[in-house]
Amino acid sequence: MYQTHKSYTLEEALSKLQKYCAYQDRCHNEVEQKLKQMRMIPEAIDHIMVALISDNHLNEERFAKAFVRGKFRIKKWGKVRLTLELKQRQLSKHIIKIALQEIDSNDYLQTFHTLAEKKAATLTETDPWKKKKKLADYLLRRGWESHLVYDKVNTLIN
Repeated sequence: MYQTHKSYTLEEALSKLQKYCAYQDRCHNEVEQKLKQMRMIPEAIDHIMVALISDNHLNEERFAKAFVRGKFRIKKWGKVRLTLELKQRQLSKHIIKIALQEIDSNDYLQTFHTLAEKKAATLTETDPWKKKKKLADYLLRRGWESHLVYDKVNTLIN
């Protein structure tokens, strides 16, 4: 038995995607994938993308700024991880650079130091080398710059 997929008219698809973009900022890549899941033809995808951009439902700069602010504030990601995640969403270097300026440098360093100290306090490892490695791995996975990580690890753990 085969499944039938709902087919959408251009107007229905546009309306559905306007709601999709209004609910949360999206990047072009996410919207294109959604349209492909809806089995829209390439001409319809182009038409809908242009319509969404022209009426400002779709704005990659706004998406990138919101993404950076959210992931930094909530998940405490560093600039390396943020850049990588935005590149995976196929955003341009220019937009990534603009988005990263959303983070205040004082807040950035303060968040880094707080995160590192908090994690170091929870590590139960007795061997200082293993403890340093665990802390460094944790911070690097979060996307913090390696020079910051190793300086901090060496000052926290002797």
